[in-house]
Amino acid sequence: MISRVADHCFWLGRYIERAESTARLLQVTRTLAFDAELPPLYCWRPLVIVSGQYPELTHHLGADAAGNGDAVQRYMTWAPDNPVSIRNSIRAAREGARSIREVIGHDIWEATNELYLWFMGEVAAAQYLQDRDEVYRHIRRSTQLSLGLVRSTMMHDEPMDFLWLGVMLERVGQTARTLDMHYHIQGAAEGQQPLLQTALWLSLLRACSGFEAYMRREQGRVSRESVVSFLLFEARFPRSLRYCLRTALALFRRLALTRSGGTTAARARLEALDRWLDQQEKDGLPLSEHALLTHVVDEIDAGCGELQGGFEGTDDLPPVEQPEAAQ
Repeated sequence: MISRVADHCFWLGRYIERAESTARLLQVTRTLAFDAELPPLYCWRPLVIVSGQYPELTHHLGADAAGNGDAVQRYMTWAPDNPVSIRNSIRAAREGARSIREVIGHDIWEATNELYLWFMGEVAAAQYLQDRDEVYRHIRRSTQLSLGLVRSTMMHDEPMDFLWLGVMLERVGQTARTLDMHYHIQGAAEGQQPLLQTALWLSLLRACSGFEAYMRREQGRVSRESVVSFLLFEARFPRSLRYCLRTALALFRRLALTRSGGTTAARARLEALDRWLDQQEKDGLPLSEHALLTHVVDEIDAGCGELQGGFEGTDDLPPVEQPEAAQ
């Protein structure tokens, strides 16, 4: 497989996962803003901060925009100048799938193209004004369909390995960013009744699609330590940092049998991150997870950069925008 195809497969996985994660995060934050007794600023600003787009949002829409739920949702959903908006993720996924449709197969291309045509058409725009949650649900269902078709219709060989590697690395970053939202929200919730703190942790679990799995494991008991440990270290949960990292490393080892180059440096970085995460579990959770999560996001971005640099012959590809790490 030529490097251009490997690159497209990798980024197709990342863009599909990014669109699904952003839609889910917007939907959950909408519910939190309606139900929690918190000022809108403390619900919506963390979402923009962890996406890495806070400076751009305030520059284009003003300092008060981060507290305006409608403005944040429009920016994260439709803005063409936001590299991590749902619009740009769906567009880039469709372009990537079109370029390699003979590799991924007709079903995956058709599902990705149908999502793009629906989202860019009049139906999605009208529905967004009437029932925004349904728009986010439609995006989630469509992207999950595409990822399900990847696992069930593609040959489990090198192209799918690169595609699923993109999914796993994107998911590590998205889970870390979502968990980091609580760091930015908790300042407003300090001193509030325990019921609100519990609601914030449950909202975080829903944002990571982990509510039901967590409740089954913990039998309904909710605490900071158990929620953070679940999202960081639970090896059986497919969105935890440990599960995604180790799945990515297994894919790297399989790819090492057929190619080296850029995969070697990226693999070494992820192996170091996996060992570091094990050490964090042994040392116990810190009082604040912000530094830990920022390190994870930085290392994943650096690893993806090294992998991207290892691809050759990709001069015909459009430039790829990466979100900045939240500070």
